[in-house]
Amino acid sequence: MATTHIAHDCIVGSNVIMANIATLGGHVEIGDWCNIGGGAMIHQFVKIGKQTLIGGGFSAKQDVPPFIIGAGTPLRFVGINKVGLERRGYSDDDRALIKKAYRTYFKSKMNRGEALKKIKSEYPQTQEIKDIVDFIDSSTRGII
Repeated sequence: MATTHIAHDCIVGSNVIMANIATLGGHVEIGDWCNIGGGAMIHQFVKIGKQTLIGGGFSAKQDVPPFIIGAGTPLRFVGINKVGLERRGYSDDDRALIKKAYRTYFKSKMNRGEALKKIKSEYPQTQEIKDIVDFIDSSTRGII
């Protein structure tokens, strides 16, 4: 859309929507089917996972894992991208498992390392869970 900015050396996936004035710093990586809200700013070297929605006017200074909605200051997990996942054909069971995994990671009383270990060992290793685990394991800036 109008006046978006993609800085140098960015990798932008397929079917990404960037609303007005959305800005990517250098070396940002955006997964497929992401929506970046109007006025959102993505810090250099940040990675945004596939099927993620970043709310308008917010800033991402750390990596944002796949399938979620990020909003708030500082940017935080506010839920899974249910509508986007429905539109892309993810089943009710797939969405429920994604939601359960992220509740364990972001909302449980475990620290994030323990939560990730639980997701790896106790959850069905569907493609979506593998995508989540691989993204978190490969993060160099930390997860929101």
